[in-house]
Amino acid sequence: MRERCHRLLELGRADRLPHFRVRMEQLPAVAGYVLKVTREAYPTLDIPVHSRWGHFDVGGVARNAELDARLASLPREERARAKLDLVITSVLLDAGSGPRWKYHEAGGGLYARSEGLAVASFRMFLAGAFSSDPHQPLRADAAGLTGLTREALARGFQVTEANPLEGLDGRLSLLHGLGRVLPRPGALYDALAPRGGTVRASEVLGLVLDRLGPIWPGRITLDGVNLGDVWPHSSLGPPESADGLVPFHKLSQWLTYSLLEPLAEGGLEVTHLDELTGLPEYRNGGLLVDLGLLVPRDGRLLEEAFLPGSEPIVEWRALTVALLDEVGNRVRETLGRTPAQLPLAKVLQGGTWSAGRRIAAEKRAGGTPPIRIESDGTVF
Repeated sequence: MRERCHRLLELGRADRLPHFRVRMEQLPAVAGYVLKVTREAYPTLDIPVHSRWGHFDVGGVARNAELDARLASLPREERARAKLDLVITSVLLDAGSGPRWKYHEAGGGLYARSEGLAVASFRMFLAGAFSSDPHQPLRADAAGLTGLTREALARGFQVTEANPLEGLDGRLSLLHGLGRVLPRPGALYDALAPRGGTVRASEVLGLVLDRLGPIWPGRITLDGVNLGDVWPHSSLGPPESADGLVPFHKLSQWLTYSLLEPLAEGGLEVTHLDELTGLPEYRNGGLLVDLGLLVPRDGRLLEEAFLPGSEPIVEWRALTVALLDEVGNRVRETLGRTPAQLPLAKVLQGGTWSAGRRIAAEKRAGGTPPIRIESDGTVF
């Protein structure tokens, strides 16, 4: 992933890409903006890893503590499996919501976008929506996931004509696929536990890609293998060539980051976090466009909506992955931190994702990204 994305960045620095100009002179400004946002959110620089778990406590509501209390009587390993059940289903439901959708928590607040999706999926999980056993609601299993109906998912996410959620069918398809490939999502714990007390992040991602690969719809296949979030770019090679493919695996990497806490609960430490890349999604990528590090060659990129597989989007995402490495290096240099002390996963949390959201809100009503994606609920 990193190698292909940095190859496109080198072409961009030489002004040889078809869709974006790369203005490296803007890198200090981007890193400075990220640092400003990070210091405001984490004055002591005690930054958690970028994962799904922080979203569950949005609005100052201690939902993670609520979950812990519900799971307290279970053995350590079963608590880990239950938390994996929750976070895997929640991440797979996390692709962009669209600008109009909101979730109103019973007796609580109104939430939108990723936080709203987190709270909705959290409440569905606690209500037993993904379990086939009413006596064990706090789990997800194959029968519960494959039996989930469109109506039940729409009801759980409060979807109506006046409150539309983009990619509802795509999300449902992912959960059905998850139920077909795993007896329960928490079984990933049992696949990793025999490896001892530590496991590398790349090994966790490899397991996620291997076990969840078949769930991704309508993707490129290579030697009979469904590649998932992998797309061609003509600057690397012809479309039919493996050399021309750029892998991203955004949701799989977001999921891997989000597995760290449940695995730790079960006694497994994940190491070498910087083997993973930054996440190529519209907040991180939007930050680079809004602050002028990436400049579209054609103004229509800022006006029209594009499919995830269109080459301008593939180029934008690849440049985002490579430039997040550059931003991370700048942030560490300024703070005098090493990659071990401040891995990219913490720069994202501190960080680039929040900075992308903030600059979007400053520039456009509703905080929409500068480039629009026609989401099918399975990529972003």
